[in-house]
Amino acid sequence: MEGTGRPGFGEVLRGHRRAAQLTLEQLAEVSGVSARTLSDMERGRSKGPQARTVTALADALKLDDGGRERLIALARDGRLRDHWARRGGLCELPRIVEDFTGRAGELIWLSELVYAERSPGVGVVGLITGSAGLGKTTLAVRAAHTVRPSFPGGVLFLDLFGMSRRPVTADDALRQLLRALGVADQQVPGDLQERASLYRSLLRDRRVLVVLDNAASEEQVRPLLPGGGTSRALITTRRLLAGLEGVRRLVLGPLQVPESTELLTGILGERSAHDEVPTLTRLAELCGGLPLALRIIGNRLLSRPDWDAAQLIARLADEGRRLEQFKAGDLKIANAFRLSYEQLADSTRQVFRSLAVVPGRDFDAALTAVAGGTPIADAWDALDELVDLGLLQDSTDGRYRFHDLVRLFARDRLLEEQSEAGRQALTERVTSWLLRMATLSGRWFEPGYGRPDRSDPELAVLSSEEEADGWLRVNVDNWLGAMRAAAGSGGRHSLVLDCAESMHWFSDRWLHSPHWQEVFTLGAEAAAALGDLAQQATQLNYLAWVHSVPPGDPGAVLRYAAEARELATRSDATSQIAWAHEYTADALLMLGRHDEAIESSSRAAEMFQAIGDIDSYVQSNAAITRCLFDDGRYAEALERYLELLAVLDDPESGMTPSVVVHSRPLALLRIGSCLRYLGRRTEAITALVEGIDLVDKLRASDYRQADALETLASLLADEGRTDESDRAYGRAAQIFASIGDTEASSRCRALVTGTA
Repeated sequence: MEGTGRPGFGEVLRGHRRAAQLTLEQLAEVSGVSARTLSDMERGRSKGPQARTVTALADALKLDDGGRERLIALARDGRLRDHWARRGGLCELPRIVEDFTGRAGELIWLSELVYAERSPGVGVVGLITGSAGLGKTTLAVRAAHTVRPSFPGGVLFLDLFGMSRRPVTADDALRQLLRALGVADQQVPGDLQERASLYRSLLRDRRVLVVLDNAASEEQVRPLLPGGGTSRALITTRRLLAGLEGVRRLVLGPLQVPESTELLTGILGERSAHDEVPTLTRLAELCGGLPLALRIIGNRLLSRPDWDAAQLIARLADEGRRLEQFKAGDLKIANAFRLSYEQLADSTRQVFRSLAVVPGRDFDAALTAVAGGTPIADAWDALDELVDLGLLQDSTDGRYRFHDLVRLFARDRLLEEQSEAGRQALTERVTSWLLRMATLSGRWFEPGYGRPDRSDPELAVLSSEEEADGWLRVNVDNWLGAMRAAAGSGGRHSLVLDCAESMHWFSDRWLHSPHWQEVFTLGAEAAAALGDLAQQATQLNYLAWVHSVPPGDPGAVLRYAAEARELATRSDATSQIAWAHEYTADALLMLGRHDEAIESSSRAAEMFQAIGDIDSYVQSNAAITRCLFDDGRYAEALERYLELLAVLDDPESGMTPSVVVHSRPLALLRIGSCLRYLGRRTEAITALVEGIDLVDKLRASDYRQADALETLASLLADEGRTDESDRAYGRAAQIFASIGDTEASSRCRALVTGTA
């Protein structure tokens, strides 16, 4: 048989004819089969004659039972191959999708696979991984059709049914592939290793591309990979198949919005002319970059010509029913996810469902353990399994996230498979943990707490300010979401208030975060619900602070400060009355009313001094000095800032050490600015450099540091220290950009040498 090393039907027939000492014409005469047909058979043009023809030939050749059965079997196998040849062959590639869009980089990667160098005895194997609905098969088929001319030995496609309850076994897969390569059923070895050996030997002598779609496991595909030679294998799978060695991996992700819109437009064809581009773009965004979701939405619109795309957007806007909209005929996005879900162990399914209540967009193993009600080690195992099946996406920093549509699927599984009481208990458990964890983290920065005692064994361990800072930043959507949930459910006001209060000092490290207004608003509402006027005044003062951060809103500052002062007066909370005066001074300073600002800050300073709050007293004096500076009274301001610095440097001052650490760099920056305007350039540079270095150590980059860097850059330029000046302008530009001040950022970039 061709390509197997075994004789085929034509060769066996010729051998029998010659053994009978018959010419073609003589055999034709005694069998009734034309000489032309006999010639085609012997030359391999006709590999599988009909059974009655073979019987006539066997009778004419007077074959024994063994010879007759062999000839009949070879003809039957030839007919089967001819049948598949007429259909395009066994394991033929599926048709391509005409409206295929995007994936240019991925197609280049796949084409390079064709010409990739290989080591002796090692086959070149490409592995495409990704979650359900990303178009792995479509991409592989498209690429295979494109490179088909480079594989004269053929392109074979085999669906391994990796997501079914009974994936194709390696034995059965090899049988199908061997048949597609021309091996008769009776010549397929019974032993798996022998089958794999025969398969590799056939691939070594030909240039074949084998596309193994929807693989289930390493064990399933290992025997199907080529050894040496010029053949290639391309595998698609939802699983990572991390155990496969020596393969070239391509992790498929969602399409970007422009590509998604292009694909949707291509699917709609002429229908897309009826809809505006922004509408189609919004539809594409709601599909989350999943080609399957885009095809479903496109098909729905095509099958309903009277529908307006905006109507479908309105239906998709309801998150509670969004997943239901992703179905068209036998295509349903939930079914694609369900195939992966059904592969999970029961314990992992529970974790998957439970993660639907996490309020933020991503989470770590500690939060997974809380949600799943499982030990941390089991949480890691569950996360590995979920990532392996493409139901979660992971990152190098140990964070995990759902695709938006997969999250909706997880929520639906939770609604269907868990009781209402169970769901409520789960939500309360996650909410409580997040709020307690955020409160613990925030207290690292609060004077009087420092390193908190870990009295709650359920919480994750944080061993430093840096870890607490990192936890609060990366989990902000989670703990803020928990604050919203607790505030909305009622009865958990104390948790919400504790969390908001713990953020007071940390918020000064993350000055320009957009979250603080909501955090302290929720805190004020929780205090009001608890009837705690003093705490309500405190939270309102924090809101006044939020609106004092540049660019600032002096009107809002005045409103919040006035409300805080009124509540603080009613509750005899002297400290909060003083702070209300201080924030009023900030607003007055923004309005250019310097004398009134000095008066308000002075009143606050007197009150802080009366109650023995040295930390706040020093800050009020710093605010008074800032008023002098803004009024152009630089010599007076410098003198007061130097006095302030002396207090900060005095270990006997009575100030809280953590307050000193944060106040000292700001004092140095102000001193540097004063010295600049007084013409004392060298001293100014020294003070600014020291202050900026201290701010760097605090990881507290904000407008104050950016302003100081811009000032330093100007002074360095005046000194002719161009390289240092450029670096300072560059850093200032980066910080201004990070806090959203594009005008200042552009100004600094323009001042870098050679860019003006």
